[in-house]
Amino acid sequence: MRYLLLLVAVVGCGPVANEMSPPVKIAATVPITPVALERATSDWPQWMGPTRDGVWNETGLVDKFPENGLPVLWRTKIGGGYGGPAVAGGRVYVMDYLRKDGDLKNDPGSRNELKGTERVLCLDAQSGAILWKHEYDCPYAISYANGPRCTPTVHDGNVYALGAEGNLNCLDAAKGTVIWSKSFQKDYQAPSPIWGFSSHPLVDGNKLICLVGGKGSVVVAFDKDTGKELWKALDAPHAGYAPANIITAGGKRQLIVWHPESLNSLNPETGEVYWTEPLVPQYEMSVSAPVKHGDYLYVSGIGDVGGVWKLDRDKPGISEVWIGDNKTAVYTCNSTPLIENGVVFGFDCRGGQLRGVDLLNGKRLWESLVPISATRRTNHGTGFIVKNGDHYYLFGEQGDLVIAKLNREGFEELSRFHVIKPTSEAFGREVVWSHPAFANKCLFARNDEEIVCVSLAR
Repeated sequence: MRYLLLLVAVVGCGPVANEMSPPVKIAATVPITPVALERATSDWPQWMGPTRDGVWNETGLVDKFPENGLPVLWRTKIGGGYGGPAVAGGRVYVMDYLRKDGDLKNDPGSRNELKGTERVLCLDAQSGAILWKHEYDCPYAISYANGPRCTPTVHDGNVYALGAEGNLNCLDAAKGTVIWSKSFQKDYQAPSPIWGFSSHPLVDGNKLICLVGGKGSVVVAFDKDTGKELWKALDAPHAGYAPANIITAGGKRQLIVWHPESLNSLNPETGEVYWTEPLVPQYEMSVSAPVKHGDYLYVSGIGDVGGVWKLDRDKPGISEVWIGDNKTAVYTCNSTPLIENGVVFGFDCRGGQLRGVDLLNGKRLWESLVPISATRRTNHGTGFIVKNGDHYYLFGEQGDLVIAKLNREGFEELSRFHVIKPTSEAFGREVVWSHPAFANKCLFARNDEEIVCVSLAR
């Protein structure tokens, strides 16, 4: 095994640590191959990867973690937040929050009022050095006020970053300068959801599509280069939290939007509504993105709400296949399920079990608490699933990365490595509720104190 001498930053601790103090450099010798530092042919430029489906196509990765652990290439201190990183063009983009006043209290039933600044950070993907930051004053009045929820979306030289209180910024990805910005609260009179604005911005052609809120503007399409409103659509008390996605079915491209009252399909070019299906989760928590698999659409949320609908082949439309109950399906919340070979894999929000579910009838095939390192049912137990070849990478809320095989028969753990410590309090335990990024043959993960890069190169 060759050895490479790296310079890595020593990380400060605490959710309000400031990177402006001179970084301390130490020499560290770690066993990696040179390929681990090569720029990948495929970036991770947005939430859940290049096509927002949780699939990572890089090769040359480890099949099993070394006994002495994976090489940690760098750590950089940042502030609080639930939004995951994006990786594009040799850079890492992530949002955080620096709290200046107020006590952080994670009560799911009340809003936590804090004073501080939200930031968009750009880091060098090979060293972790902060290249630029965009910072603005942002008082919080939301529940679970650790920080921003959204992963930045990087596209065509711009980075689109949406904060927890509805501040949307289009920034120059190279320099960090503001190209245009919006305030959902001021520009659309959109009330801040109790758990903050959480729907990751979606680029489609010349459009940036966001869930906004306000009268007639649950979903808004902006010109991605100028910020000009192109169209707006749908009415609901709140926009909800689920990311919008585009599918192709019935001979049409369809924008799928799930807000707290219904599941909707729209023409992404005009905002015209194709169809609407009532679907009401508990606590207005439409969070997980609907997932298309073949001719079927799987949707699930808290309160045992969800099921499968068949997509019409000749026109935009759906028909019910089955609706779940407390003995069927998997009801995801903080993460979005993956579907492979007719089996739905997802982490159930009530107990934290990773479940395998038959797509066509909702039958539970198996379940396991092992992936999130739990020994008993865990309220809002959370894990994130990424597929690579015939293996799956599972990132659990305790900061562990697991290589596994998932199929109709069950879950098989192949290897495990502790990546990062959990720092966010939830229901009396410490958790990491942030979707990691996979690029450059590396894993990029963050908590409320630091962001870390770990090599997965063979």
